[in-house]
Amino acid sequence: MSTNSRFDIFPTPLSGLMVVHRQAITDERGFFSRFYCAEELKVAGLSKPIAQINHTFTQAEGAVRGLHFQYPPHAEVKMVSCLQGKVFDVAVDLRQGSPTFLHWYGEILSAENSKSLLIPEGFAHGFQTLVGGCELLYLHTHLYAPEAEGALNVADPRLNISWPMPVTELSHRDSSHPFIDSKFSGIVL
Repeated sequence: MSTNSRFDIFPTPLSGLMVVHRQAITDERGFFSRFYCAEELKVAGLSKPIAQINHTFTQAEGAVRGLHFQYPPHAEVKMVSCLQGKVFDVAVDLRQGSPTFLHWYGEILSAENSKSLLIPEGFAHGFQTLVGGCELLYLHTHLYAPEAEGALNVADPRLNISWPMPVTELSHRDSSHPFIDSKFSGIVL
């Protein structure tokens, strides 16, 4: 990575999952921050071009969205950032044969801390709002493919995710995802 990088990149306990901290240049007017740079983020695992950018707004504190993923050949790398508010962002390793298969990692993302979660292919993703009025921006390396969509139930005891607060809202769709059964052996990339 160049010495002029605007990103600090930190590995997590799950191989390939990275926390990206955007460095801002500030002055009396406010700040300037580089949000994305293909060359600089390539070393963190974002080596494919961005194919789609999505934006979400979640009004209620304690709401959960997720845990979503796409099966190959539509598996995607995602970079998730919080533009407003504060969320507990979670990624779950679904890679078949991974030593951390079905392990999860959570990171607080907020406008104030300028962190993003860089999620590799083969992971499910979801988040819980820690305050009301949260906006997230997602960069995806693959287009949304409904036929390749998969999801895990956020309350699955096999995952045992420690959501920081009680879940106040969950869509009918997200609450109806089945729990993982013994037949699920992971995603082959």
